[in-house]
Amino acid sequence: MGWYPESMDSAERPRFGTLLTAMVTPFDEEDALDLDAAGRLAVWLVDHGSDGLVVAGTTGEGPTLTDDEKLDLFRCVKEAVRVPVVAGAGNNDTAHSIEAARRATDVGVDGLLVVTPYYNRPPQEGIRRHMEAVAGATDLPVMVYDIPIRTGRRVTNDTMAWLAHHVSNIVAVKASAGDVADAARLGAMVPSSFEIYSGEDDLALAMMAVGAVGLVSVASHWAGREIAGMLAAHQKGDVSGARQANARLAESFAFESCEQYPNPMPAKAACRLLGLGVGECRLPLPPGTPELEDRARRVLEGLGATLA
Repeated sequence: MGWYPESMDSAERPRFGTLLTAMVTPFDEEDALDLDAAGRLAVWLVDHGSDGLVVAGTTGEGPTLTDDEKLDLFRCVKEAVRVPVVAGAGNNDTAHSIEAARRATDVGVDGLLVVTPYYNRPPQEGIRRHMEAVAGATDLPVMVYDIPIRTGRRVTNDTMAWLAHHVSNIVAVKASAGDVADAARLGAMVPSSFEIYSGEDDLALAMMAVGAVGLVSVASHWAGREIAGMLAAHQKGDVSGARQANARLAESFAFESCEQYPNPMPAKAACRLLGLGVGECRLPLPPGTPELEDRARRVLEGLGATLA
């Protein structure tokens, strides 16, 4: 499954996939979790280029979901598709994260995404101990989520390399710090089996050039096939084709988040225009505006998308 070239052996393929969509979480008109819509969305994403899904992460509004809602969502998506499902199981409380990891493991997901503890702003030793403790609560592979703009702390390369060498099931990082050169340095410090994923659409091509194995994407909600094509071109050595695809996607990448409309507000607006019943975001993210919808429409029309 996916865009892999025929020359790539299955053992060489990234364990979680190459294009993972960080899936939005659908809510109904009463702001309740809409599991039917979640299942339909998961299938649609896989049909449109994704070979893995991240559920209840940042884009999935994980902080606004209850523990039980997350488990219901994990079950629903896992039953709907046959690609790796990575469950968002981390927060800023280590004990709570351990329990979330155990419960997600029991559901049968394929891996866990564990974010750096936010708000607490722990030192590197605290981050290391937190990740080690959460990973120790499961036998699933763990992807560390490094997103300092939201957490207030970087995971330094020394910390990440220690985890990669000493915690057997910490096998990947979603790198969302916007530092391609730092990711390249990390690649030289970790075992060859450790996988670096770009957590930012607009840096995916640059990150792949320095060793990233794939992308955890937001824009793949509406441009999955185009992004998969860009990654495929890079994998095949078609640098010119990959650059051209990246240029065509630039407006999508610029659209997916801004100060006025932070992620996942734009993604949900695009999904609604495509006829995917995802609803609005939960507070504290406000409902979309006509201006946001107009911009979403322009982005989609620029890609030749069929609107609902």
